[in-house]
Amino acid sequence: MSTQMNLAYDYPLLSAFWTMLWFFLWIMWFVLLFRVVVDIFRDDDMGGWAKAGWLVFCIVLPFLGVFVYVIARGKTMGQREVAQAQRQQEAFNSYIRETAGGGKSHVDELARLSELRTRGDISDEEFARAKQMILSDGTPAGRATSVTSTPETPDTSVTSTPGRR
Repeated sequence: MSTQMNLAYDYPLLSAFWTMLWFFLWIMWFVLLFRVVVDIFRDDDMGGWAKAGWLVFCIVLPFLGVFVYVIARGKTMGQREVAQAQRQQEAFNSYIRETAGGGKSHVDELARLSELRTRGDISDEEFARAKQMILSDGTPAGRATSVTSTPETPDTSVTSTPGRR
């Protein structure tokens, strides 16, 4: 009863490198295929039938379809990728500016308040309170807040004097 045992030295080092190369190329092929499919759908200049034609070509004859697509539209493929990245960066920057409240200074807020008062949307008293709040960096005027704790209750509680709600 002789069974053949495969040992590590039965698989030469060059074969291991060759296998890793083919595995890498196989993964890169799928990456390229998915990028081409995404680019087909991303292109706004191409009509629906053209998109369907390219997609069928890439599905039915994948190697030839992707090869021809990269040759025919590879340059604009890169341009669309860069444009998409720029749009995403602009959207991200806009979101950060809105979230962080950038661009709104005290002068802008006071101008907006003055505009509301001249239109009659707010009274002079409301204008004065809002102006005081803006100039004091957001703390409402006439509102004293304090943090108190007693030995009986270890929790910290926030109490405030009655004021404008």
